[in-house]
Amino acid sequence: MSIAAVPGYFGQDFRGASPGMRFGMYLRIWQRHNWSKAKDPDWRSICSLERSDQALLKSLHSRQSTLRASLPEQDSLYLPARATAPFTTGLGNEHPLENGFAFLWPYGLPYLPGSGVKGVARQAARELAKGQWGDTHGWSEEKRHIVKSGMTTTQLSDFDLLFGLENADGGKEHFRGLLTFWDVIPEITGDLTVDVMTPHQKHYYQEGKPPHDSGQPVPITFLTVPAGSTFPFHVTCDTQRMQRIAPHLLEQEEDTPRWQRLLTAAFEHAFDWLGFGAKTAVGYGAMASIGGRETPREPETQRQTWQRARVIYTPNNQELTATHGDLTARLQGPAVKAVLGGLSKAKQKKLKGGTEMEVEVEGRGKQWTIIEVR
Repeated sequence: MSIAAVPGYFGQDFRGASPGMRFGMYLRIWQRHNWSKAKDPDWRSICSLERSDQALLKSLHSRQSTLRASLPEQDSLYLPARATAPFTTGLGNEHPLENGFAFLWPYGLPYLPGSGVKGVARQAARELAKGQWGDTHGWSEEKRHIVKSGMTTTQLSDFDLLFGLENADGGKEHFRGLLTFWDVIPEITGDLTVDVMTPHQKHYYQEGKPPHDSGQPVPITFLTVPAGSTFPFHVTCDTQRMQRIAPHLLEQEEDTPRWQRLLTAAFEHAFDWLGFGAKTAVGYGAMASIGGRETPREPETQRQTWQRARVIYTPNNQELTATHGDLTARLQGPAVKAVLGGLSKAKQKKLKGGTEMEVEVEGRGKQWTIIEVR
């Protein structure tokens, strides 16, 4: 049985600790007899959100709502969104499992840092301002505003006014943006979840061997916030400074200040095309505005037959992998036996070393699953 590396008088029951502590300081992954690392920790104990965790989440949401309610309506923007895919962040944090996770301390609860929210919103606004998606929704990079600070005169665009301007080292043109992005604390129904990725190039990156397509997969697990969780986005604006240097951003249209309309368009673009957190390139962190479009964008399912695909069977992991050009299809668990059952023993033996076969696969987006091997 795996234990946590803590003094004996601590015991090994950490159900009262926060998820962040159970994933970090109290991670039960060490073998008692020699302190070597076990293959997998007790994920059930790590992912569980106890009643105390849920109560603390509600308290933090209530605190943010109370703070926002104390501000004038034109000084803040609230945009709730629902995750249409699992969300993860902080994977680069050091951790015994190789993939960390971002927790809000001292609470030890999952969160999306405000700095990350600002980065995504900034990129979305930049793409709109450049006209890369047709309608700019009012965003512009035209530097039509002049701001004086001492002896320095700086030309700024609406983009610079809201998000700030920082030149390279040695530059003198700097401007603090008018917006402040709060940390986002998700409203989670149920518990945290675990996902897995299986890199196949360990022999090349870690062992110095030549690259090839028959590398053994190395399952690596990581924590995620489940799809369906709600993410409340809060942004505040320094309207007193805005009134002095950019009063046009406070102009009302349908009882909404211009800066709120611009930022809402940027967030909608981010929800539709960018995503939040880590691994957004493979679909993680996708969200939809609760106030508007909320239907998850489910890619269509398609079937293909791959001729001469390279197929490898890894008995230890109960995994079947097929590679065809730049595409890879996988199958794991008990379903592998059913697929292999239709093959002769000779063909099954060849699969362990890798062989070319005809494969029927089913794909949705970038995910492909093996249906049949012939």
